[in-house]
Amino acid sequence: MRTDQQSRPGPVTSTRAAPANKAEALADWTDGRLGIYTLSRSNLRKIFPDHWSFMLGEICLYTFVIIILTGVWLTFFFKPSMAETIYDGSYIPLRGIQMSEAYASTIDISFEVRGGLLMRQIHHWAAIVFVAGMFVHMMRVFFTGAFRKPREINWIFGALLLILGMFDGFMGYSLPDDLLSGTGIRFMEGAVLAVPLVGTYLQMFMFGGQFPGTDIVPRLFTVHILLIPGIMLGLLAAHLMLVFYHKHTQFAGPGRTQENVVGMPLMPVYMAKAGGFFFLVFGVVSAMAAIATVNPIWAYGPYRPDQVSTDAQPDWYMGFSEGLVRIMPGWEIGVWGGHTLNMGVLVPLLVFPTVLLVIWSYPFLEAWVTGDKREHHIADRPRNAPVRTGFGAAWISLYLVLLAGGGNDLLATHFHLSINAITNAVRIGFFVAPVVVFVITKRWCLGLQRRDKEKVLHGRESGVIKRLPHGEYVEVHTPLPPGRLYTLTAHDQPEPVDLPAKVDENGVVRKVGLLARTRAKLSRGFYGKGSQIPKPTAEEHQEISSGHGHH
Repeated sequence: MRTDQQSRPGPVTSTRAAPANKAEALADWTDGRLGIYTLSRSNLRKIFPDHWSFMLGEICLYTFVIIILTGVWLTFFFKPSMAETIYDGSYIPLRGIQMSEAYASTIDISFEVRGGLLMRQIHHWAAIVFVAGMFVHMMRVFFTGAFRKPREINWIFGALLLILGMFDGFMGYSLPDDLLSGTGIRFMEGAVLAVPLVGTYLQMFMFGGQFPGTDIVPRLFTVHILLIPGIMLGLLAAHLMLVFYHKHTQFAGPGRTQENVVGMPLMPVYMAKAGGFFFLVFGVVSAMAAIATVNPIWAYGPYRPDQVSTDAQPDWYMGFSEGLVRIMPGWEIGVWGGHTLNMGVLVPLLVFPTVLLVIWSYPFLEAWVTGDKREHHIADRPRNAPVRTGFGAAWISLYLVLLAGGGNDLLATHFHLSINAITNAVRIGFFVAPVVVFVITKRWCLGLQRRDKEKVLHGRESGVIKRLPHGEYVEVHTPLPPGRLYTLTAHDQPEPVDLPAKVDENGVVRKVGLLARTRAKLSRGFYGKGSQIPKPTAEEHQEISSGHGHH
């Protein structure tokens, strides 16, 4: 009888005859079942590049942890109920006023619970910094091309985290049921009612009846603390796993290639720095919470459907949605059966997912335009991708224009301007500003490329003036060190995709489809003449050197 056995690598255990102490004995016991020694040996020495821009992602992670910790603490005291009660707490201006239990419990957290107001402020400020960190982190990834193969899926995960964070933040500051958050929920109700055919049914389901209903706060509470955070935790875990698997991108420099990573090991250097940075972020957020008050609900009062708070504004990351609605002209279309389409709300409601779809699909669009199927682990300098950088700057300008539109009343009152003039200016800026910013940013990047090329060919200006034997005065240029030369010339410059010949080798006219023509035009726009400055060639450098370009 023959028995075939497949060899299996055993766990890496301690080389001592007996464990030195109880901790090592516990580690040996755990390793025999989980293989932690092998896991640690292969993963804890992973290298991470050292660059300040990579800390943006860490800020997002740490503020998310702060949000979870403070959010769990706040759930012990918050009552997600819209049942009516008469306030009889320590805040005298609100005594005897009818309000919901949600609002009353938030007031109690702020004035009755020891440290409650600070916890509320830390929670809210951490949410603001969290979304801001994700926004800036996403822009860093976009401008440096870190979304390219093999990181397209991680780009989608990051974009989903940003959108979910924005919506979860909106739900969070809607929970206290104060006059400001109630105005925001009223805004949301109007958007839901604008959905054709099913808008009324969706509104009745969400609010449990006519606005404001009795169920919106409990339902927002469940989604805010369970559903969306659960999804975000899963996305965050997947995001970090892919970052760990693919490793960070790194900027071009001596010794850095597509096949290696130059930086610090995860243990102990990176983990020590990361731990210190976490407490630094926690301290800064706590200082912001202690110094600057955000969302003082006691100043607004409880929500009443017949009132609107003065200067009602959402948190900054949702301001663009209000701007879309405020600048959209009133437009209604009567359709069949006496129904009416409120295009003044429906069109902005459709613009939002359209922009999201473009953002999520951009890595695949750029890969299709360039035809590039290689892996990219070296990050681009934004100036070396002028069209991409122009698109990113144009998108930011559009966001800022809409943010100004969402606060047109504040701009009008603070600067003594006409609100109609501001609204019309924002309408024009919606179409004009992105185009102008794109053109300026592209030309700016091309100018920086020309300056880099001059540095490579002629060196940097030293400020020293020298007189030549024949009387000419020239400025002495200092050649760049080899490492700097490598950094300035290490980027790729793809060639634009050309259409195939109109006639094939047999003399038959080729039929070129619309997609092929579109791809060729986009490729010329991305990488054609006028979209990038050719890198200096070895012949040009030799000619400058032989012609005594460096005096």
